[in-house]
Amino acid sequence: MKLSITKEQMIGGLQVVQNVVSSRSTLPILSNVLLNAADNKLELTATDLDVTVSCWVEAVVARPGTVTLPVKRLFGIVRELGAMDLEMEFDGKGACTLQSGASYYRLNGMPAEEFPPSQPFTDARVVVIPQEKLRGMLRKTSYAISSDETRFVLNGIFVSVKETKVTMVATDGRRLALVDEEVEGLGEGSLEFIVPTKAVNELTRLLQSAGNVELKLRENLISFNLRGEGGLGIVVITKLVEGNYPNYRQVIPTQVRERVGLQREELLQALKRAEIMTNEKSNSVKLGFTMNNLSITANTPEVGEARESLAINYKGKDLSIAFNPAYLMDPLRVLEEDEVYLELIDELSPGVLKVNGPFLYVLMPMRMS
Repeated sequence: MKLSITKEQMIGGLQVVQNVVSSRSTLPILSNVLLNAADNKLELTATDLDVTVSCWVEAVVARPGTVTLPVKRLFGIVRELGAMDLEMEFDGKGACTLQSGASYYRLNGMPAEEFPPSQPFTDARVVVIPQEKLRGMLRKTSYAISSDETRFVLNGIFVSVKETKVTMVATDGRRLALVDEEVEGLGEGSLEFIVPTKAVNELTRLLQSAGNVELKLRENLISFNLRGEGGLGIVVITKLVEGNYPNYRQVIPTQVRERVGLQREELLQALKRAEIMTNEKSNSVKLGFTMNNLSITANTPEVGEARESLAINYKGKDLSIAFNPAYLMDPLRVLEEDEVYLELIDELSPGVLKVNGPFLYVLMPMRMS
């Protein structure tokens, strides 16, 4: 393998793939990036066996070939180079030379044959979604994914594709985020699958505001094919979470006693300030609704007390309910609407946060002292 490539192209490709590499891997090959040079393109691939990310960048390939190199070390070298052009040559015996201006490096690699082979996606079901829409749906749900590995089926986002609608759900048992969007041209038949947390994080990082992403689904694998920043061709392949997702519909309240309109940013800032006066033992804030007023209080004996007051349009009966402030702020941070609506029944029933759009968030209340 022999090629020349710009520093910008090489850094762009490495930045796309290197996040998936685990620093705790017991297999040395998984710390490496697979470089495959051919047809004036360099393909970079990294994997942790569950999630694989590939990226294509432009290069001038004098001699095609493949090699694997330690990705963190390679990125460190390229990032610090002074010159803008880089020449790479693999000697066929396990070492690769890198030359750029007055800099020369010889980096030991491992044979490409040891790198885990990629999975073919023949006879796969294909779905096309706008990148911006998919990124928005992931951002509006991913914060509610469970990190409890004993409930592995909740360690990802549940995705349902039916006719013209895509629905995404995430829950950790204490809150649930749901968003559904109309998408044209989804094809016939329905699909249901669970995308694991790591793949969700990679996609959220890589998806752009323009273009489409092509989903290919087969058995327990899914691939996402997209154009990244600067037009880079990117493929993310991940194993799916196996198991049946719980019936999330049954935890969404079907009745409402009070529906309160609130200014999203004003509520978020008040909660941020009140949260300062909580701690791990006492991590709740109380929302008190009275005539045209919302009081937000946090009272922690070891810390102190906070009280915020917001003018709102409220004509119902006096009502108090306590929530974990971090959980209440999570959706407020990612929503873009100026106004949100909080639907309440009583102090012991879940609250539901909604907007004028296809989104809802169910949050279990906390016991008030």
